[in-house]
Amino acid sequence: MQRRTFVKLKGNAMKRRDFMKKSGTLVGSAFISSSLFNKCSSVKKRPNIIYILADDLGYGELGCYGQKYIKTSYIDQLAKNGLKFTQHYSGSPVCAPSRCVLLTGKHPGHAYIRGNDEWGQRGDVWSYEKMLQNPKLEGQRPLSSETVTSAELLQKAGYKTACIGKWGLGPPMSEGSPNKQGFDYFFGYNCQRWAHTYYPPFLWENEERYPLNNKFVPLDTKLSEEADPYDPETYSDFCLNEYAPDLMVEKALDFIEKSKNNPFFLYFPTTIPHVSLQVPKKYVDMYRYVFGEEEPYLGGHYFPCRYPKATYAGMITHLDDQVGEIVQKLKQIGEYENTLIIFTSDNGPTYAGGADTKFFNSAGIFGEERGRGKGFTYEGGLRIPMIASWPGQIRPGITTDHISAFWDMLPTLCEVGGASIPEDIDGISFVPTLTGRGRQEQHNFLYWEFPGYNGQQAVRMGRWKAIRKDILKGNMKVELYNLDNDPNEENDISDSNPEIIERIEQIMKNQHTPSEIKRFKFPQLGD
Repeated sequence: MQRRTFVKLKGNAMKRRDFMKKSGTLVGSAFISSSLFNKCSSVKKRPNIIYILADDLGYGELGCYGQKYIKTSYIDQLAKNGLKFTQHYSGSPVCAPSRCVLLTGKHPGHAYIRGNDEWGQRGDVWSYEKMLQNPKLEGQRPLSSETVTSAELLQKAGYKTACIGKWGLGPPMSEGSPNKQGFDYFFGYNCQRWAHTYYPPFLWENEERYPLNNKFVPLDTKLSEEADPYDPETYSDFCLNEYAPDLMVEKALDFIEKSKNNPFFLYFPTTIPHVSLQVPKKYVDMYRYVFGEEEPYLGGHYFPCRYPKATYAGMITHLDDQVGEIVQKLKQIGEYENTLIIFTSDNGPTYAGGADTKFFNSAGIFGEERGRGKGFTYEGGLRIPMIASWPGQIRPGITTDHISAFWDMLPTLCEVGGASIPEDIDGISFVPTLTGRGRQEQHNFLYWEFPGYNGQQAVRMGRWKAIRKDILKGNMKVELYNLDNDPNEENDISDSNPEIIERIEQIMKNQHTPSEIKRFKFPQLGD
C-alpha cells in the first residue's frame, strides 16, 4: 500500500500540486492520501462530515477536559470513542474572524475578515427595532464574492452542504450570505447581534425570514425598578416560547435524514454558550440544587438572569444533549460509521453577560478573565477543545498533542471528502493524525493578528509563544513565554532570549499582509 510522504513546510505555504502528484492519489483535482482512499472506497459513498462549533466554549468546560460541575456525557463519549486534541487553536479570539479563518484555510494575516465588523456605515445597526424593520441592517461585514470556502469545495465535489446555526460572515442577500458561500441550505441566525437573544422573533431559512412565536424584547431590556430580582417570575420576558437552538437541531436532524443517500457536510455553529444567559427551565433546574441560592445577574448589554451559574451550566448540557441527538440520528439511519464528527469552539470563554467563567475554571489551566480569555491572544482566548470521532478510521480513546489551528480545517475536510485543495492557503491537513496512517506534517509556526482590543499579534513556534499587544497604541515590544513550563503565560522571558525574539519578529513581519478593509489595518505595521 502506498503511503503518504511529506516535505518540510517552508513558512506557512507549500507547493501542493507537484507534491500531491508525487506522494498520493489525485481525484479530479483533489488529493486523498492513498491509505485513506483505499479504506473509504469500500463503503457505499464518501464519508459524511459534521462539524459542530460551540460559541465561546472554553478549553476547560467539558468533562473530558477536566470540567467538574457541568454534565457533558455525550461529548465526553465522543472523546472516548475518538481523538482528543490538547493543542488545537481557534482562528481568532472573537467570532467573525475565527469563522472566516475556519472556512477559508487562511490565517488571520491573510484572511479577508480579521475582526468583528458590524458594518456601521449602513445606518443604526445596533438598533434592534430598526433591524426588525429593515433586514439590510442585519449581519456583519460580508465575505467577498472571490472567497473560496471549504463548503464550496465540498459542494463541487458532490456533497450536500448545510450551515445551521450562527453565520456572522455577511448579511442576508449579500455576497457573503451562506447560500452564496457554498451552502445549499441555511437555517439560523445570520447576524451575530440578533444571536444575543435565544428567543428571537425570527431566524433565517436561506434568504427568507422564518418567524418564531416569540415577542420582540429589546436586548438592552432590564428589570423594572419595582421588580423583585429574587422572584423567578420577574424574568418571564427572557424565557419565551421558541428556543432557537431547539429549532436549529430539528433542522439539522432533518437535513441529515434527507441527505442520507448522498455524502453531506453539516456545519453546525451553535450559539451556545454565548451570552445572553437563557435556556429552558428544565436545564436550569438540573443545576439549581448543585449551586444553591444565587445572586441574580441584573443585566447590562445582555439580558438579566435569575440563576446565572445554573443557567450557564444548563446551556452547555443542552448542547451536549443535542450532540447526543445528532449521534443517535446517524445511528438510526445507518450513517454513524461513515461520518466524521468534529466538535470544537470558536474561541475562548467570555468574562461578560453574567457568565461566571472564573467559577467554572472555563479556560482550564489558562486564564479566562478579561485580558486573558475571549478577545485576547493569550492561550485562554485561543486554545480550545477539539474532539474528532470517526468509527473505523479513528482509534478510540486517544489523545494527541499535535499542534493545529482553524486554518487546517479546510485542507483536512477537503482531503476527507475528496475535494480540491487551493494552493493559496496556510493550513495543513491533519488527516494522518486522525487516522494514524502516514506521516503528519507539522507547522513551523502558527500566526495570529487581531485589530481589536488595541491591536494584537501572536506566534506559536514549538514551545515558544509570543504576543505583541496594544499595537494601535504604539507598543511594539514582544512578550515571550515557554509553554512547556509556563502554560499560563505568567513569566515574560523575552529579555533573556533575543535570538528567539528576532525570529518571531521576522515571522510577524512576513506573515502580516495589509488588509483590504480599513477597519482591520495596522498603521504601526506599515499599512
